[in-house]
Amino acid sequence: MCACVPLLASAQAGASGRQQAADFADLSIEELANIEVTSVSRRPERLQDAPASVFVITAEDLRRAGSRSLPEALRLAPNLQVARLSNTGYYISARGMNGTSNSPANKLLVMIDGRSVYSPLFSGVFWDEPDVMLEDVERIEVISGPGGTLWGVNAVNGVINITTRHTEGTRGDLAMLRADEDGAQLAFRHGAGDEAGSWRIYGKLFGQGHGELGSGQAIDDDWTQGQVGLRADWMRGADRYSVNANAWRGREGQPAPGVVAVPGASVGLADIDTHGANVTGRWERTLEDGASLAVQAYYDRRYRKVPPTFTDTVDIADVQFQHALAPLGRHLVVWGGEYRYNRDHVDNSRFVAFLPARDKQDWASLFAQDQIALRETLHLTAGVRYERNPYTGAEFLPSLRLSWRATPAHAFWAAASRTVRAPSRLDVDSYSPGAPPYVLAGGGGVRAEVARVFELGYRGQVSQMLSYSVTAFRNLYDHLRTQELSPDGRSLVFGNMMTGQSRGIEAWGSLQLSDAWRLSAGATALHEKFSLAPGSRDPGSPLAAGLDPAWTAQLRSSYAFDARRELEVAVRHAGATLPAVPAYTALDARFGWRVSPGMEVSVIGTNLNGGHGEYGPASVRTEVPRTVGVKVVWTR
Repeated sequence: MCACVPLLASAQAGASGRQQAADFADLSIEELANIEVTSVSRRPERLQDAPASVFVITAEDLRRAGSRSLPEALRLAPNLQVARLSNTGYYISARGMNGTSNSPANKLLVMIDGRSVYSPLFSGVFWDEPDVMLEDVERIEVISGPGGTLWGVNAVNGVINITTRHTEGTRGDLAMLRADEDGAQLAFRHGAGDEAGSWRIYGKLFGQGHGELGSGQAIDDDWTQGQVGLRADWMRGADRYSVNANAWRGREGQPAPGVVAVPGASVGLADIDTHGANVTGRWERTLEDGASLAVQAYYDRRYRKVPPTFTDTVDIADVQFQHALAPLGRHLVVWGGEYRYNRDHVDNSRFVAFLPARDKQDWASLFAQDQIALRETLHLTAGVRYERNPYTGAEFLPSLRLSWRATPAHAFWAAASRTVRAPSRLDVDSYSPGAPPYVLAGGGGVRAEVARVFELGYRGQVSQMLSYSVTAFRNLYDHLRTQELSPDGRSLVFGNMMTGQSRGIEAWGSLQLSDAWRLSAGATALHEKFSLAPGSRDPGSPLAAGLDPAWTAQLRSSYAFDARRELEVAVRHAGATLPAVPAYTALDARFGWRVSPGMEVSVIGTNLNGGHGEYGPASVRTEVPRTVGVKVVWTR
């Protein structure tokens, strides 16, 4: 985990800052193992006990790194591959399959406070839409590996669960101002209340200038966006309630190519317009003997206009129920269900059409999971999910996980899972151009993509100075999406005539070198192989599906000079990918200074060793630049 040497928020009179840092650091390696996570079993459990490859980005990690956006914050997780094509175009995946022709990162489920931001239009995440005020994030749990049994189809290669802070911890005022060479941000937050109930409101506005190609040519990807929101938490006896609402609007340039090519057409690219709003409500009750109930519902409306290709308006209503039973002898059982209704309306164009233009869809699922204590130190977790989707009907998502605590500080685990990615409207309903004769004519016969995943892992704390985690995995994929000739040979259609396999190792750890200095490191190694079934005529898909570096690595140094000054230095490396994306190394740094108890000033530099490209052919990819910025955070 990317933990750092946290500075104490306040200093007691007469105690030195260095001694305070030492006091905290003496506990923090042990505290890493005791951080509670919920994404693995839907129950709070210690990170050390979780039988999965899970990395936690804490609020302190975010503060010390100085990340300015959610995609950039995810670079802190060594089990993710984060690649930037433009200011708003990010390709983020776990354990590979970050290729463009197979829908980039369409096997990664992303949630913010329990609300999925996975798009039903194209089976992925528009990374310019999900946004949070990073100062209000409590933690980000990043699971590399399948999570379908608990979270449903599309949680194939990973789950990102972003949790914001309870409002009890955000009472008071906060203002943030940041200026970088290529943009600026402004944010505020106000919170109030008491232990029985509290609330906060926030707002943020940011702008980012256009990027450049490696040749120096400007790219039309400048971006401005604003967002406001509120959250309230309160208790009534054994009942806990929470309401979370957000609204946002953005406008961004549209870099080339941006348009489906149509012979004889010459069209300029207008700006992309996006806006949306969502509201989430949650009720929890603690029952006798350790049982609990939880119900969550949310409504999410998203609008996206991409001239001149399409405009999409989607309304999503989702209800989830969960019941954790009281312990039954050696059994801990949790079960629940989910129902989601989606109404989608696409304004088609002569370039792209989704047919039908208006569609209504629903998903329904039930899941159950039992954690069985075979022995005091040996636990078996068995789970299954039944999920019905509008395209392929019923899907079964089983998993088995075995965990063994060899000693209080050393744990081993193994897992076998089956999960799927269900088709989206892009797979089934997309046509190009927007009127006959079609070059691409949908995919009415597509199947769900299937993954069988096998994992072995170890997580341990060697001493108060060193902790680390290692996971080996093997994924076997069937029915991966391809583009094939239609039966009449006049157009292309989506099919499922590709298989694949991948294997790899991911590892990370933290080393406390002194009272004030900690090193955190992580690395991944990945090998992928994809092949076509007999009869397929799509040689491009196997090449595009494996657009991932064979290995990545990162090293972070966190040093506290005293209780007021700190230095964070990070080195990231990614191996070469195709087509023609060379390996790169990036150097980032942040110096933070607590000017007073309520004010912190930071100087933040990214890619200090020079710009580099991260994704796509050189003709369209952004040269991710060297930037230096100043950030001021004031709290009261």
